[in-house]
Amino acid sequence: MQTQNLFVNGARLKDTIEAFADFGRTPANGVTRLSLSEEDIKVREYFRSCCEELGMTVKVDDMGCMYATLEGAEDKPPIVMGSHMDSVVKGGRFDGILGVITGLEVVRTLVDHGIKPRIPVTVMNFTNEEGARFEPSMMASGVLSGKFDKEVMLKSKDPEGVTFGEALKASGYEGETRNRIKEATAYLELHIEQGPVLESEGLSIGLVDCVVGMVCYEIEVTGESNHAGTTPMGMRNDAFFAATELVTELRSKLGGLDSELVYTMGRVNVYPNIHTVIPNKVVFTVEARHKNEGVIAEVESIIHSLSETQGGCSVTKKKLWGRDTVWFDERVCGVIESSVKSLGYSHKKIASGAGHDAQFVASYLPSAMIFVPSVKGKSHCEEELTSYEDCEKGVNVMLETVLTLLADSGE
Repeated sequence: MQTQNLFVNGARLKDTIEAFADFGRTPANGVTRLSLSEEDIKVREYFRSCCEELGMTVKVDDMGCMYATLEGAEDKPPIVMGSHMDSVVKGGRFDGILGVITGLEVVRTLVDHGIKPRIPVTVMNFTNEEGARFEPSMMASGVLSGKFDKEVMLKSKDPEGVTFGEALKASGYEGETRNRIKEATAYLELHIEQGPVLESEGLSIGLVDCVVGMVCYEIEVTGESNHAGTTPMGMRNDAFFAATELVTELRSKLGGLDSELVYTMGRVNVYPNIHTVIPNKVVFTVEARHKNEGVIAEVESIIHSLSETQGGCSVTKKKLWGRDTVWFDERVCGVIESSVKSLGYSHKKIASGAGHDAQFVASYLPSAMIFVPSVKGKSHCEEELTSYEDCEKGVNVMLETVLTLLADSGE
């Protein structure tokens, strides 16, 4: 099979990105397309029509995931490309949807050139990746991979009290369990980086080798409330002051661990939160992410080493959750790297700090991801942007990867 000098139609790709963005487009040129909302149902119908025009067969599983398949000459496990079409409120035009469009454009290019794939090629849309309407995020891929319990997920409610199960039935996209993806030659996901690294280094492609492990703790500091005007400073057990001292200590110790470690104190609650009352309790979170499990273990050690008393207040620590680093399939990653090099695009290996459906899928299918740059690292906002040129390069890498895997499938 000829695998050289084949490229996607850049002008069509641009038009397709904008056509999909019309479903839920906001006045500021972003997108609001919550899972199983009217906008999501409409974009699903549009996606289905695009696929059926190419002669693809579209099936839906019991979680609403869509599978559009171009038949192969041989009945073997498919090459699957996918991501999600739902967005956060006032999100961008590229997050998730670019991965689905990538699969669509790869198939369009195969059809344009009259290439009959040796094995099936499937384009997937995962339901409720964002978790913006129904928590948790990556819901459908979590159920498919056995990470989440389906019955629990069906009961998840949106802010209006509608359950995921009710919305799924009403959408018309409640399919059959038998349609779930169970095997694949490879699962491939192209995604915007959602960070500033590629752009800052002037690179076009990120070769994603893993989704980093992470851990989240809740720290509770308990002091004593009293009058803010009558209690001398030396006689206070101020939980907020004690908490700020702990935050400073954590910043100093975590900051010295590893340059690639990222950590955030993202939620802080102060009680009773009245300006005339000395705080008697502060609860804050510490989240840290790194691909090396040893570094994460050091983070946990630092958190556990915090004193049980601080500034006359008691300190308790509780682990809320954590996850191990997910490493992608070396063989598939190698094919992607070879494809990038054959195209001559600038690139580097990179870890994903954000979660993606691919990390769950990787637990039972050979999987890998490709990143393209995010302008100023922005995502989950209306300013989210990836240049059309970089989008095109990313899709060309996917096309070359698929062609290589198709060729290899005959060996």
